[in-house]
Amino acid sequence: MSGLIDRIQGPTAAPDEQPRVLDIHETDADEVIDSLSSDTRRALLRELFEEPGTPSEIADRADTSVQNVNYHLKNLTAAGLVEGIDTRYSEKGQEMTVYGPANDPIVFVGDADARPDVERSVRRVVSGVALVGVASLLVQWGAERLARPALRSGTADPASYNAPTAPPGTLTWLVFDVVEPGVVFFVACLVVAAVALWLAR
Repeated sequence: MSGLIDRIQGPTAAPDEQPRVLDIHETDADEVIDSLSSDTRRALLRELFEEPGTPSEIADRADTSVQNVNYHLKNLTAAGLVEGIDTRYSEKGQEMTVYGPANDPIVFVGDADARPDVERSVRRVVSGVALVGVASLLVQWGAERLARPALRSGTADPASYNAPTAPPGTLTWLVFDVVEPGVVFFVACLVVAAVALWLAR
C-alpha cells in the first residue's frame, strides 16, 4: 500500500537542492520574471514540479508538441529554473535528458541589504523541513518495525503473505492504516514550530 508519507515526498527534490534568493534589481531576476511571463512556461514548470520528465513525456502530459516543449525548456534552462537531472535511453537507443526544477523555493527580495538575512532564513527553514521529513520517515519505519510484528499470526503461508492489518476500529488500525505515524509526527513538528514562531513574535 502506498502510504500518505510516500505521497508527500516530492519526486523533484534533489539532495543538493538549495533555495534561490534573487534581488529584484538583478539581471537574473529579470530573466526569471521574463521566463515566467509565459503561460506555457509556467504550465511546463508546474508539470516538472509534479514529476520530472523527458521532453516527449512532458509534451504528452501537457498536450503539446515536443518542439514547443524544447523551445520553452531552453528558455527555462537559460533562466536557471529548469535543469537536466538525469539521462534515459529510448527504445531506439537515443539518449534523452530528463528535466526537473532547478530550485525550490525561489524568493525575490526588494532590498539588496536584506538578501543575506533572507538567504540564511530560507535555508534554515528548508533545512528544518528536510530534517523533520527525514525524522518522519524514521518514525514511520520504526513504528512499522515495532508494531507490525505484533499483528502477525505466525502461521501465514509465505507464498500468500500480505502485510498484516489490524481489525478496523482499533487504535492500531487508526494509527497504521488511516493516519500513519510518520505523517502525524511531521504535522505535529510543523505545528509546534509554527506556535513557537508565533510566540516569539
